[in-house]
Amino acid sequence: MSPRSPSSAADAVAATGNAVEADITIELPGRDPVKARTYGLRASGAQGAPLVLHFHGGTFSCGSLDNGRTVGRMLAKAGAVAVSLAYPLTPFPEPIEVGYAVLEWLYKQRVKLAGKGARVFLAGEEAGGNLAAALSLIARDRAHPPLAGQILLSPMLDPCAGTRSLREASASTVDCRFASGWQDYLRCPGDALHPYAVPGASMRLAELAPTLVLVGPDDPMRDEALAYAERLRKAGNPVTSSVLQSAANWPQALYDADSSCRACEAAVEQQLRDFFGATPPAPQPPH
Repeated sequence: MSPRSPSSAADAVAATGNAVEADITIELPGRDPVKARTYGLRASGAQGAPLVLHFHGGTFSCGSLDNGRTVGRMLAKAGAVAVSLAYPLTPFPEPIEVGYAVLEWLYKQRVKLAGKGARVFLAGEEAGGNLAAALSLIARDRAHPPLAGQILLSPMLDPCAGTRSLREASASTVDCRFASGWQDYLRCPGDALHPYAVPGASMRLAELAPTLVLVGPDDPMRDEALAYAERLRKAGNPVTSSVLQSAANWPQALYDADSSCRACEAAVEQQLRDFFGATPPAPQPPH
């Protein structure tokens, strides 16, 4: 697909008709165009569909739009329009800078993408969960765009976590792919102290969007994700967190084409529906 302007990309999504998935190219001011894939259909009527900017997994160093298909389809089945981004697989801060530029584009195009009254959410699994959590912090700090919520599925949040769930999952392996991914993502030791690179280490978590955190029982990210959810609660944010017993082999099952997430799809989709239904409209920025 040739590069398109932001408006024409949104027009293409709005005109997909019966097509549930479509590949688009998003032009960003001062940056190279980025690829994305949309899931779901624009809603008609006064209440638009939830509009989700989604980030796939891959430990920061690999992954593609195809790896985001499982979660993208889950979001669509739960009633949302998801825009899954092929973010740059480069060290911090490039992925979140591109992600924030796309988030601003998404907000401007929200009516064309998801319908009148569409609320904007962030979502991601594993490394993508890190990017979603980081962008939630950035949107709060920059007071734009208004977010209705963030969805974190087995998120990688802290390279220094050393949790029991991570130790148990890595006990039989010589090399930990999550540790290797963090090494690729963080350019220097100072990056590990930056809240946008390591949201799990952020000291200021108040005034964030409502959050849904989902993990599996044998999930390496289980303990750090649940600890982050608890810190968000203590900071006064609305949080729903759950260990899904049917979510085996997470986070790999969420993005690996050779793994199956069929057993957990119904549970995840119900959690997403409930979250979208319980989340109030995002506050509008002052004029």
